[in-house]
Amino acid sequence: QVQLVESGGVLVQAGWSLTVSCVASGRISAIDTMGWYRQAPGKQREMVAKITKDGTTQYSDSGKGRSTISRDNAKKTVVLQMNNLSPGDTDVYYCTAYIFRLGYGWSDYWGLGTQVTVSS
Repeated sequence: QVQLVESGGVLVQAGWSLTVSCVASGRISAIDTMGWYRQAPGKQREMVAKITKDGTTQYSDSGKGRSTISRDNAKKTVVLQMNNLSPGDTDVYYCTAYIFRLGYGWSDYWGLGTQVTVSS
């Protein structure tokens, strides 16, 4: 079984920075791309940032310039730092990872999410 557990979601004021973290655990043979998505109630989940196992990053237009994604392959963690937050960044943020398990192959896994709230 695989688990992705996010942490770091809190209430912050507009203009502040925030870092959310995610750690993968379980019977994992390999991890390829890891990333962060966000979702508001009633809306589709959308990508914020992704990072490959080799460190290549991709950002959404809203995240570009304000967000930095990084990972530690040995610790199976991925971190998203967001700067200059605004109320529009309020959402549940989900960690995802493309993971290989012996006997099961490659699959996408998701965490349960961490709430980020930005007050004006």
